[in-house]
Amino acid sequence: MYSALAVVVLGIGSAFAFAGAWLVMPFAGLEVLVLAAAYLAYARRAADYERIVLESGRLTVEVAEAQRVSRYEIEARRAEVYLEAVKPQGARVKLRGARQELELGRHLDEETRVEFAAELQKRLRF
Repeated sequence: MYSALAVVVLGIGSAFAFAGAWLVMPFAGLEVLVLAAAYLAYARRAADYERIVLESGRLTVEVAEAQRVSRYEIEARRAEVYLEAVKPQGARVKLRGARQELELGRHLDEETRVEFAAELQKRLRF
């Protein structure tokens, strides 16, 4: 996709340059560089995820952010899920274990985050 956009931008810039408006080319090149930077910034975060597994009384949470993967294990019967109110974002889902506290659902919208917290709470109680 990036290559196609770069070819189109440079093609249009080249057409204007051949028509005598040569000053268009530096701006077309700058546009291609900014587009490349935007794609790289997006690609760094595109693969972020949170994976939650509940089995045998253990809650395993794996969080991947910008090529760093962290893994947390919490005893399910001691885990506590609650919502923390935050003004601009609405609510954060917090998971508290015996020794640690994690924020979950960062990639969800507010309504889905509340539903997720309720579902996780329900599953931890069984």
